[in-house]
Amino acid sequence: MNWKNVFIMGAVALLPASMMAQANILNAKKPEEIGVRTEAQKAVDNDTYLEYGYTDDRDILWSKTLWETIDLDERVNFPLYYPTDTLDIGSDRRSLYHVLLKNIKNGKLEVYADSYFTEKRKFDDLTASLQKTDTLDFGYEQLNAGEQVSEEYITRRSITAADIEQYLIKGIWYFDKRLGELKYRLLGIAPRVPDVNFIDDENPDMVDLFWVWYPDAREILHEAKVFNQRNSAQPISFDMLLNSRRFNAVIFKEDNVHGDRKIDDYISDNALFQLLEAKRIKETIRDREQDMWAY
Repeated sequence: MNWKNVFIMGAVALLPASMMAQANILNAKKPEEIGVRTEAQKAVDNDTYLEYGYTDDRDILWSKTLWETIDLDERVNFPLYYPTDTLDIGSDRRSLYHVLLKNIKNGKLEVYADSYFTEKRKFDDLTASLQKTDTLDFGYEQLNAGEQVSEEYITRRSITAADIEQYLIKGIWYFDKRLGELKYRLLGIAPRVPDVNFIDDENPDMVDLFWVWYPDAREILHEAKVFNQRNSAQPISFDMLLNSRRFNAVIFKEDNVHGDRKIDDYISDNALFQLLEAKRIKETIRDREQDMWAY
């Protein structure tokens, strides 16, 4: 094998990504030109997300659907959380929540009420979950006196990227008998936050803001880049990060005969046993793959 040719081909394959990562910063004569690709960059840029191959139902020998929790307090999951403040940072760096919400607002992404994707929701339907408006006692006194409530006596609170505590994902593990391997396909993702009406309480209830059908969001998430701590010249996309499972997640539900009940429905008030049950489910999937090759 000619290793020199292999190296050259690899360098050429990485060239568009490298040029995208630099964002024209080395060639910019003015700050306004940073982030604007040159005609030369556009000519060589064929960057697009890798489409899923077609999988026939007859090729699926076995499958298991799982729901998992991505805790954003874990360091490995920080790329999904930061940056939370967009005032002092470039427009090319946004958190996953910013990317999803922006494209929901402009109509490029459809959202659903639950992880079974049976009920669509519009952005106007999310208003009650994203923000609250409250009136202070002095405002009620003005209202009772027949006066207009002053703006200073009205408090408003909105869900921001800093309030996102978890992401829920739904995916399916399946054994493709044509390829002879166990594969994973991400189906949906949802941000999970404290209830906006009780967000300032000590232990507010957690709610799922919305669910996004992941295959529909792949192109958008491919365009949005994640900061690479090891090499800022080579950012990766949210789509690559999620599809390659470069995060840590804990199983909280699997498809089962009991109506897809959650783990905490049959193991309550014991976080350790719930974690062990999640690990048992994961090991069951791993054992299934091994059993495919055992004679």
